[in-house]
Amino acid sequence: MLEFRTQGFNGYAVQYSPFFDSRIAVASAANFGLVGNGRLYILGLTPKGIVAEKWFDTQDSLYDLCWSESHENQCAVATGDGSIKLFDIGLDQFPIQSWQEHKREVFDVHWNLVAKDTFCSSSWDGTIKIWSPTRTDSLLTIPTHSCTYSASFSPHSPSILSSVSSDSHLRIFDLRTPSSASNHLTTSIPLHAPPGTPHHQRAIPPSEALTHDWNKYRSPIIAAAGVDRVIRTFDIRNPAQGPVAVLPGHEYAVRKLAWSPHLSDVLLSASYDMTCRVWTDGSAMGADGGEQQQQQQQQQKTGIQMEMADPLAYGGGRELGRMARHTEFVMGVDWCLFGAEGWCASVGWDERLLVWDVRAVMGQ
Repeated sequence: MLEFRTQGFNGYAVQYSPFFDSRIAVASAANFGLVGNGRLYILGLTPKGIVAEKWFDTQDSLYDLCWSESHENQCAVATGDGSIKLFDIGLDQFPIQSWQEHKREVFDVHWNLVAKDTFCSSSWDGTIKIWSPTRTDSLLTIPTHSCTYSASFSPHSPSILSSVSSDSHLRIFDLRTPSSASNHLTTSIPLHAPPGTPHHQRAIPPSEALTHDWNKYRSPIIAAAGVDRVIRTFDIRNPAQGPVAVLPGHEYAVRKLAWSPHLSDVLLSASYDMTCRVWTDGSAMGADGGEQQQQQQQQQKTGIQMEMADPLAYGGGRELGRMARHTEFVMGVDWCLFGAEGWCASVGWDERLLVWDVRAVMGQ
Protein backbone atom coordinates (compact mmCIF):
# COMPACT_ATOMS: atom_id res chain seq x y z
CA MET A 1 0.00 0.00 0.00
CA LEU A 2 1.33 3.42 -1.00
CA GLU A 3 0.51 6.64 0.85
CA PHE A 4 0.71 10.38 0.21
CA ARG A 5 -0.06 13.03 2.82
CA THR A 6 -2.09 16.05 1.66
CA GLN A 7 -0.77 18.14 4.54
CA GLY A 8 -3.28 20.77 5.69
CA PHE A 9 -5.90 19.70 3.13
CA ASN A 10 -8.68 17.14 3.52
CA GLY A 11 -9.27 14.92 0.49
CA TYR A 12 -12.62 15.08 -1.28
CA ALA A 13 -12.11 13.31 -4.62
CA VAL A 14 -9.52 11.25 -6.47
CA GLN A 15 -9.22 10.13 -10.10
CA TYR A 16 -6.62 8.24 -12.09
CA SER A 17 -5.58 9.81 -15.38
CA PRO A 18 -7.24 8.13 -18.39
CA PHE A 19 -3.94 8.55 -20.27
CA PHE A 20 -1.21 7.58 -17.77
CA ASP A 21 -1.24 4.75 -15.26
CA SER A 22 1.16 6.63 -12.98
CA ARG A 23 -0.75 9.92 -12.64
CA ILE A 24 -3.44 10.67 -10.07
CA ALA A 25 -5.34 13.88 -9.32
CA VAL A 26 -6.76 14.74 -5.89
CA ALA A 27 -9.26 17.49 -5.08
CA SER A 28 -8.97 18.72 -1.51
CA ALA A 29 -10.09 21.45 0.87
CA ALA A 30 -8.73 23.11 3.97
CA ASN A 31 -10.71 22.86 7.24
CA PHE A 32 -12.77 19.92 5.98
CA GLY A 33 -14.31 22.04 3.24
CA LEU A 34 -16.21 24.27 5.64
CA VAL A 35 -14.14 27.42 5.07
CA GLY A 36 -10.85 28.24 3.43
CA ASN A 37 -8.85 27.35 0.33
CA GLY A 38 -8.80 24.34 -1.94
CA ARG A 39 -5.93 22.54 -3.60
CA LEU A 40 -5.69 20.35 -6.70
CA TYR A 41 -2.83 17.87 -6.42
CA ILE A 42 -1.25 16.22 -9.47
CA LEU A 43 0.59 13.17 -8.15
CA GLY A 44 2.98 10.74 -9.80
CA LEU A 45 3.52 7.09 -8.87
CA THR A 46 7.27 6.44 -8.94
CA PRO A 47 9.57 3.60 -7.82
CA LYS A 48 10.34 5.75 -4.77
CA GLY A 49 6.69 6.27 -3.85
CA ILE A 50 4.09 8.95 -4.59
CA VAL A 51 5.43 12.42 -5.39
CA ALA A 52 3.63 15.72 -6.00
CA GLU A 53 4.34 16.75 -9.58
CA LYS A 54 2.34 19.95 -9.26
CA TRP A 55 -0.44 21.56 -7.29
CA PHE A 56 -2.85 24.44 -7.82
CA ASP A 57 -4.37 26.46 -4.97
CA THR A 58 -7.89 27.90 -5.25
CA GLN A 59 -9.72 30.51 -3.19
CA ASP A 60 -12.49 28.11 -2.19
CA SER A 61 -12.80 24.43 -1.34
CA LEU A 62 -12.59 21.78 -4.07
CA TYR A 63 -15.28 19.10 -3.91
CA ASP A 64 -14.70 17.09 -7.08
CA LEU A 65 -12.56 16.77 -10.20
CA CYS A 66 -12.49 15.04 -13.57
CA TRP A 67 -9.74 14.54 -16.12
CA SER A 68 -10.35 15.65 -19.68
CA GLU A 69 -10.93 12.75 -22.05
CA SER A 70 -9.53 14.71 -24.99
CA HIS A 71 -6.48 16.46 -23.52
CA GLU A 72 -4.00 14.56 -21.36
CA ASN A 73 -2.94 17.61 -19.34
CA GLN A 74 -6.32 19.16 -18.52
CA CYS A 75 -8.40 18.64 -15.39
CA ALA A 76 -11.68 20.29 -14.32
CA VAL A 77 -12.57 20.96 -10.67
CA ALA A 78 -15.80 21.76 -8.79
CA THR A 79 -15.55 24.48 -6.15
CA GLY A 80 -17.46 25.67 -3.14
CA ASP A 81 -18.05 29.17 -4.55
CA GLY A 82 -20.16 27.80 -7.42
CA SER A 83 -17.44 28.04 -10.05
CA ILE A 84 -15.83 25.38 -12.24
CA LYS A 85 -12.20 25.74 -13.22
CA LEU A 86 -10.16 24.00 -15.90
CA PHE A 87 -6.44 23.60 -15.22
CA ASP A 88 -3.67 22.65 -17.62
CA ILE A 89 -0.86 20.96 -15.71
CA GLY A 90 1.61 22.11 -18.35
CA LEU A 91 1.07 25.68 -17.13
CA ASP A 92 1.63 27.31 -13.77
CA GLN A 93 -0.70 28.84 -11.19
CA PHE A 94 -3.85 29.92 -13.01
CA PRO A 95 -6.72 27.98 -14.63
CA ILE A 96 -7.04 28.25 -18.40
CA GLN A 97 -10.81 28.59 -18.08
CA SER A 98 -13.28 29.44 -15.32
CA TRP A 99 -17.08 29.32 -15.39
CA GLN A 100 -19.34 30.98 -12.83
CA GLU A 101 -23.00 30.13 -13.44
CA HIS A 102 -24.07 27.90 -10.54
CA LYS A 103 -25.65 29.75 -7.62
CA ARG A 104 -24.49 27.31 -4.93
CA GLU A 105 -21.65 24.85 -4.29
CA VAL A 106 -20.72 22.61 -7.22
CA PHE A 107 -20.45 19.09 -5.89
CA ASP A 108 -19.72 16.97 -8.96
CA VAL A 109 -18.10 17.21 -12.39
CA HIS A 110 -17.97 14.38 -14.92
CA TRP A 111 -16.47 14.22 -18.40
CA ASN A 112 -18.39 12.69 -21.32
CA LEU A 113 -16.59 9.38 -21.90
CA VAL A 114 -18.07 8.83 -25.37
CA ALA A 115 -18.17 12.23 -27.10
CA LYS A 116 -15.12 13.42 -25.09
CA ASP A 117 -15.81 17.09 -25.96
CA THR A 118 -18.21 18.00 -23.13
CA PHE A 119 -18.58 17.56 -19.39
CA CYS A 120 -21.36 18.07 -16.88
CA SER A 121 -21.63 19.56 -13.41
CA SER A 122 -24.21 19.29 -10.63
CA SER A 123 -24.84 21.71 -7.82
CA TRP A 124 -26.71 22.31 -4.62
CA ASP A 125 -28.69 24.93 -6.58
CA GLY A 126 -30.80 22.14 -8.10
CA THR A 127 -29.37 22.21 -11.62
CA ILE A 128 -27.13 20.19 -13.91
CA LYS A 129 -25.13 22.10 -16.50
CA ILE A 130 -23.32 20.84 -19.59
CA TRP A 131 -20.13 22.56 -20.70
CA SER A 132 -17.62 22.62 -23.50
CA PRO A 133 -14.02 23.48 -22.59
CA THR A 134 -13.91 25.74 -25.64
CA ARG A 135 -17.00 27.79 -24.74
CA THR A 136 -17.29 30.56 -22.16
CA ASP A 137 -20.94 29.78 -21.34
CA SER A 138 -22.72 26.54 -20.53
CA LEU A 139 -24.32 24.63 -23.40
CA LEU A 140 -27.40 23.52 -21.46
CA THR A 141 -28.98 23.82 -18.02
CA ILE A 142 -31.23 21.04 -16.72
CA PRO A 143 -33.27 21.76 -13.56
CA THR A 144 -33.71 18.94 -11.06
CA HIS A 145 -35.50 21.07 -8.43
CA SER A 146 -33.49 19.32 -5.73
CA CYS A 147 -29.98 19.56 -4.30
CA THR A 148 -28.05 17.40 -6.79
CA TYR A 149 -24.99 15.70 -5.37
CA SER A 150 -23.95 13.62 -8.37
CA ALA A 151 -24.38 13.75 -12.16
CA SER A 152 -22.80 11.54 -14.78
CA PHE A 153 -22.82 10.83 -18.50
CA SER A 154 -23.48 7.25 -19.49
CA PRO A 155 -20.27 5.47 -20.58
CA HIS A 156 -22.34 3.85 -23.34
CA SER A 157 -24.03 6.90 -24.93
CA PRO A 158 -22.94 10.52 -25.48
CA SER A 159 -26.45 11.88 -24.96
CA ILE A 160 -27.71 10.05 -21.84
CA LEU A 161 -27.18 11.70 -18.48
CA SER A 162 -28.06 10.64 -14.94
CA SER A 163 -28.22 12.26 -11.51
CA VAL A 164 -29.07 11.56 -7.88
CA SER A 165 -30.41 14.19 -5.50
CA SER A 166 -31.43 14.98 -1.98
CA ASP A 167 -35.02 13.95 -2.80
CA SER A 168 -33.98 10.27 -3.00
CA HIS A 169 -34.49 9.95 -6.76
CA LEU A 170 -32.34 8.71 -9.62
CA ARG A 171 -33.10 10.65 -12.80
CA ILE A 172 -32.23 9.73 -16.39
CA PHE A 173 -32.09 12.43 -19.07
CA ASP A 174 -31.87 11.87 -22.81
CA LEU A 175 -30.56 14.94 -24.59
CA ARG A 176 -32.00 13.68 -27.89
CA THR A 177 -35.54 14.30 -26.64
CA PRO A 178 -37.20 17.72 -27.02
CA SER A 179 -36.31 20.10 -24.22
CA SER A 180 -39.98 20.92 -23.76
CA ALA A 181 -40.60 17.32 -22.72
CA SER A 182 -39.83 17.64 -19.00
CA ASN A 183 -36.41 19.15 -19.69
CA HIS A 184 -35.13 15.95 -21.33
CA LEU A 185 -36.19 13.84 -18.31
CA THR A 186 -37.10 10.30 -19.41
CA THR A 187 -37.01 8.27 -16.18
CA SER A 188 -37.28 9.04 -12.47
CA ILE A 189 -36.69 6.18 -10.04
CA PRO A 190 -37.35 6.47 -6.28
CA LEU A 191 -34.26 4.97 -4.66
CA HIS A 192 -36.14 4.07 -1.50
CA ALA A 193 -38.70 1.89 -3.33
CA PRO A 194 -38.58 -1.74 -2.13
CA PRO A 195 -37.73 -4.62 -4.52
CA GLY A 196 -40.63 -6.01 -6.49
CA THR A 197 -40.94 -9.24 -4.48
CA PRO A 198 -43.76 -9.66 -1.92
CA HIS A 199 -41.22 -10.61 0.79
CA HIS A 200 -39.63 -7.17 0.54
CA GLN A 201 -42.78 -5.06 0.20
CA ARG A 202 -42.22 -2.78 3.17
CA ALA A 203 -41.92 0.97 3.45
CA ILE A 204 -38.42 2.45 3.43
CA PRO A 205 -38.13 6.16 4.25
CA PRO A 206 -36.52 8.37 1.59
CA SER A 207 -33.06 9.78 2.28
CA GLU A 208 -30.50 11.91 0.50
CA ALA A 209 -28.66 10.17 -2.35
CA LEU A 210 -25.01 11.21 -2.51
CA THR A 211 -23.43 9.11 -5.26
CA HIS A 212 -24.10 6.86 -8.23
CA ASP A 213 -22.20 5.19 -11.06
CA TRP A 214 -22.95 3.46 -14.37
CA ASN A 215 -21.87 -0.14 -14.85
CA LYS A 216 -19.09 -0.22 -17.44
CA TYR A 217 -20.26 -3.46 -19.12
CA ARG A 218 -24.05 -3.65 -18.61
CA SER A 219 -25.41 -0.43 -20.09
CA PRO A 220 -28.77 -0.29 -18.24
CA ILE A 221 -27.34 -0.93 -14.75
CA ILE A 222 -26.69 1.91 -12.29
CA ALA A 223 -25.63 1.70 -8.64
CA ALA A 224 -26.66 4.42 -6.17
CA ALA A 225 -26.17 5.05 -2.46
CA GLY A 226 -26.28 7.76 0.15
CA VAL A 227 -27.31 8.67 3.66
CA ASP A 228 -29.26 5.48 4.42
CA ARG A 229 -25.98 3.46 4.18
CA VAL A 230 -27.38 0.99 1.62
CA ILE A 231 -26.08 0.42 -1.92
CA ARG A 232 -28.72 -0.37 -4.53
CA THR A 233 -28.46 -1.31 -8.20
CA PHE A 234 -31.18 -0.53 -10.74
CA ASP A 235 -32.04 -1.60 -14.27
CA ILE A 236 -33.30 1.55 -15.99
CA ARG A 237 -35.16 -0.54 -18.59
CA ASN A 238 -37.63 -1.54 -15.87
CA PRO A 239 -37.77 1.27 -13.31
CA ALA A 240 -41.00 0.02 -11.73
CA GLN A 241 -39.40 -3.18 -10.45
CA GLY A 242 -37.34 -1.36 -7.83
CA PRO A 243 -33.73 -2.29 -7.07
CA VAL A 244 -32.15 -5.34 -8.69
CA ALA A 245 -29.77 -5.76 -5.76
CA VAL A 246 -29.64 -4.28 -2.27
CA LEU A 247 -26.31 -4.29 -0.43
CA PRO A 248 -26.43 -3.23 3.24
CA GLY A 249 -23.35 -3.23 5.42
CA HIS A 250 -21.88 0.26 5.77
CA GLU A 251 -22.33 1.79 9.22
CA TYR A 252 -22.58 5.40 8.01
CA ALA A 253 -23.45 7.20 4.78
CA VAL A 254 -21.92 5.99 1.51
CA ARG A 255 -20.05 8.88 -0.09
CA LYS A 256 -18.72 7.39 -3.36
CA LEU A 257 -19.36 4.40 -5.64
CA ALA A 258 -17.23 3.13 -8.52
CA TRP A 259 -17.93 0.11 -10.72
CA SER A 260 -14.89 -1.92 -11.71
CA PRO A 261 -13.47 -1.24 -15.20
CA HIS A 262 -12.43 -4.91 -15.37
CA LEU A 263 -15.28 -6.99 -13.87
CA SER A 264 -18.98 -6.46 -14.59
CA ASP A 265 -20.28 -7.45 -11.14
CA VAL A 266 -17.75 -5.74 -8.85
CA LEU A 267 -17.96 -2.24 -7.35
CA LEU A 268 -16.11 -0.20 -4.75
CA SER A 269 -17.64 2.05 -2.11
CA ALA A 270 -16.24 4.74 0.17
CA SER A 271 -18.06 5.69 3.34
CA TYR A 272 -18.15 7.96 6.35
CA ASP A 273 -17.57 4.81 8.44
CA MET A 274 -13.87 5.16 7.43
CA THR A 275 -13.86 2.05 5.23
CA CYS A 276 -13.68 1.27 1.54
CA ARG A 277 -15.53 -1.92 0.65
CA VAL A 278 -15.58 -4.10 -2.44
CA TRP A 279 -18.84 -5.81 -3.41
CA THR A 280 -20.32 -8.18 -5.94
CA ASP A 281 -23.89 -7.43 -6.98
CA GLY A 282 -24.57 -11.14 -7.50
CA SER A 283 -24.73 -10.99 -11.28
CA ALA A 284 -21.37 -12.66 -12.07
CA MET A 285 -21.21 -13.44 -15.79
CA GLY A 286 -19.10 -15.73 -17.93
CA ALA A 287 -20.38 -19.12 -16.81
CA ASP A 288 -22.55 -21.33 -18.96
CA GLY A 289 -24.49 -24.58 -18.75
CA GLY A 290 -24.15 -26.53 -15.51
CA GLU A 291 -21.58 -24.11 -14.18
CA GLN A 292 -24.01 -21.22 -14.56
CA GLN A 293 -26.79 -23.17 -12.84
CA GLN A 294 -24.44 -24.06 -9.98
CA GLN A 295 -23.38 -20.44 -9.72
CA GLN A 296 -26.98 -19.24 -9.61
CA GLN A 297 -27.79 -21.76 -6.87
CA GLN A 298 -24.80 -20.59 -4.84
CA GLN A 299 -25.80 -16.95 -5.30
CA GLN A 300 -29.36 -17.76 -4.24
CA LYS A 301 -28.06 -19.56 -1.16
CA THR A 302 -25.76 -16.64 -0.35
CA GLY A 303 -28.63 -14.20 -0.86
CA ILE A 304 -30.87 -16.15 1.53
CA GLN A 305 -28.10 -16.21 4.14
CA MET A 306 -27.57 -12.45 3.78
CA GLU A 307 -31.29 -11.78 4.03
CA MET A 308 -31.44 -13.82 7.23
CA ALA A 309 -28.54 -11.75 8.58
CA ASP A 310 -29.95 -8.45 7.29
CA PRO A 311 -33.56 -8.24 6.06
CA LEU A 312 -32.64 -5.34 3.75
CA ALA A 313 -30.33 -7.54 1.63
CA TYR A 314 -31.66 -8.60 -1.75
CA GLY A 315 -30.39 -9.97 -5.05
CA GLY A 316 -27.61 -12.31 -3.95
CA GLY A 317 -24.86 -9.69 -3.76
CA ARG A 318 -22.42 -9.50 -0.89
CA GLU A 319 -19.36 -7.76 0.50
CA LEU A 320 -16.11 -9.30 -0.72
CA GLY A 321 -13.71 -7.38 1.51
CA ARG A 322 -12.88 -4.05 3.05
CA MET A 323 -9.97 -1.67 3.56
CA ALA A 324 -10.04 0.12 6.92
CA ARG A 325 -6.75 2.01 6.98
CA HIS A 326 -8.29 5.49 6.82
CA THR A 327 -8.83 7.25 10.15
CA GLU A 328 -11.47 9.74 9.04
CA PHE A 329 -14.37 9.91 6.56
CA VAL A 330 -13.44 8.33 3.21
CA MET A 331 -14.66 10.74 0.55
CA GLY A 332 -13.40 9.41 -2.79
CA VAL A 333 -12.30 6.21 -4.49
CA ASP A 334 -11.29 5.33 -8.05
CA TRP A 335 -10.02 2.32 -10.01
CA CYS A 336 -6.84 2.27 -12.08
CA LEU A 337 -7.73 1.55 -15.71
CA PHE A 338 -4.34 0.08 -16.57
CA GLY A 339 -2.13 -2.85 -15.61
CA ALA A 340 -3.17 -5.68 -13.31
CA GLU A 341 -6.84 -5.40 -12.46
CA GLY A 342 -7.61 -4.44 -8.89
CA TRP A 343 -5.48 -1.38 -8.12
CA CYS A 344 -7.36 1.61 -6.76
CA ALA A 345 -6.89 4.88 -4.87
CA SER A 346 -8.86 6.42 -2.01
CA VAL A 347 -8.81 9.77 -0.21
CA GLY A 348 -10.32 10.95 3.04
CA TRP A 349 -10.53 13.67 5.63
CA ASP A 350 -7.45 12.18 7.34
CA GLU A 351 -5.31 14.10 4.80
CA ARG A 352 -4.17 10.87 3.14
CA LEU A 353 -4.26 9.34 -0.32
CA LEU A 354 -3.90 5.56 -0.24
CA VAL A 355 -3.11 3.44 -3.30
CA TRP A 356 -3.91 -0.22 -2.70
CA ASP A 357 -4.77 -3.56 -4.30
CA VAL A 358 -8.38 -4.65 -3.93
CA ARG A 359 -7.34 -8.29 -4.27
CA ALA A 360 -5.33 -7.99 -1.06
CA VAL A 361 -8.44 -7.22 1.01
CA MET A 362 -10.70 -9.89 -0.47
CA GLY A 363 -12.17 -11.97 2.35
CA GLN A 364 -11.18 -9.54 5.09
